[in-house]
Amino acid sequence: MTPPTWTVVCPETHVPNFSGVAALVDGQQVAVFHAGGWYALSNGDPRSGAAVLSRGIVGDAGGEPVVASPVYKERFSLNTGECLDAEGVSVPVYPVRVRDGMVEVGRP
Repeated sequence: MTPPTWTVVCPETHVPNFSGVAALVDGQQVAVFHAGGWYALSNGDPRSGAAVLSRGIVGDAGGEPVVASPVYKERFSLNTGECLDAEGVSVPVYPVRVRDGMVEVGRP
């Protein structure tokens, strides 16, 4: 397996806990979340087609960290990208890490 290529997106202090920010990584919109841990998903809501997940409400559903899309309120797992409210719907998940105080998103 090839290790991911990392892109610095912002200082970790720019992402308050239980919120998200949008970033452009290799031409793809990515939503980066800080919710106890760090997570990164595609910013695109597959149901509405809008790039809005970074503006969603972050919380948990039975212990699973989730973001609720601001358009139709469907919840997406921050761990897997799967939609908890619509079977067979998901968004891509990206590796994310904090290194030297900077948030980095990986591309496999």
